Amino acid sequence: MKSIQELEQIRKAALEKVNIRTDRKGTRIVVGMATCGITAGARPVLMALVEESKKRNLENVTVTQTGCIGVCRLEPIVEVYKEGEGKTTYVEMTAEKARKVILEHIVNGKVVDEYTIGATEK
Repeated sequence: MKSIQELEQIRKAALEKVNIRTDRKGTRIVVGMATCGITAGARPVLMALVEESKKRNLENVTVTQTGCIGVCRLEPIVEVYKEGEGKTTYVEMTAEKARKVILEHIVNGKVVDEYTIGATEK
């Protein structure tokens, strides 16, 4: 770096990259794949989400993984971020439940309430 202006350009470029990551279009499905999630069965859940999305030819749906989501006792955890909606957190997931979430929530737009974090706290 040779000047304040050059530093400012680097800062702007970094902010644009961050905005690209947070300003996503479509639907993002995130599976917690830390050690706790994997031990609880997150890998089959992830695979079911990917397979079901492909089977249904869902466009603008991205299935990704992340590290620890923070509530190990409720693993496997799946978070759904639909464009124009808030985050939905599904807990104690199985491959079968994952397929139902794709059909009901992603395809038909209806949150599967009995699998959400709020349903486990009642």
